[in-house]
Amino acid sequence: MAKRKSLIAGNWKMYKTVPQAVDLAGRLKSLVSDSVDVDVMVAPPFTALAVVADVLKGSAIHMGGQDLFWEAEGAYTGEVSASMLTATGCTYVIIGHSERRQYFGETNATVNKKIRSALLGGLTPVMCIGESEAERESNQTFSVVQKQLEEGLEGLTSDEVQKITVAYEPVWAIGTGKTATTDQAQEVHEFIRGRIEKAYGDSVANAIRILYGGSAKPENIGDLMAMADIDGALVGGASLNADSFADMVRISIDTVTNKT
Repeated sequence: MAKRKSLIAGNWKMYKTVPQAVDLAGRLKSLVSDSVDVDVMVAPPFTALAVVADVLKGSAIHMGGQDLFWEAEGAYTGEVSASMLTATGCTYVIIGHSERRQYFGETNATVNKKIRSALLGGLTPVMCIGESEAERESNQTFSVVQKQLEEGLEGLTSDEVQKITVAYEPVWAIGTGKTATTDQAQEVHEFIRGRIEKAYGDSVANAIRILYGGSAKPENIGDLMAMADIDGALVGGASLNADSFADMVRISIDTVTNKT
């Protein structure tokens, strides 16, 4: 079985003006641009994509969008398409983040349509799934995650699913400072991989990357990355500081080097 290459992805959310984004991207390029053992991706705000792409040119750092619309073009004020993202230099796109679900009405059905659009446009979707604190406390974690996974991937072929990255983000741990324990995170990651294996086969399940996305930071990334089914992290706040994000990349490289 081929070893999955880990991914450390930084979601900048609604932070960084264009000059601030240029500064952060420049610092990251100097700190982690030669990373080959672990893939690195950043997702700046839409306004900064083109300039960040220019800064990152010649580095190994990939760029992603924070969302996209499922139509190729049209009268959809405020939306961006897959082709608009790729034209700026994006190769990834985050889909279904819990904040999109919470504040902007994202559903499993719209996640599915956006994944299809992203794949058609040549982008790698980072599909976010995860339970709220109330759902975890009422023992619904696995049923919620399974429903989001199955409905988000509905109708996709095994070849298409293999091109997707899944990010498990317990909603109760996003921006709260709380983090799932390594055992809690591994348990859900293993469950996700098992559901993918059941639906799409062993080769797809072994190939697909599953990231952890709940308050990951330098202090916990090593322990998380040591888990068998955790293949990286979708990083929020810690990605806004070049030094902390670079530390996470370096720790991840050290960890995966020793990971069996």
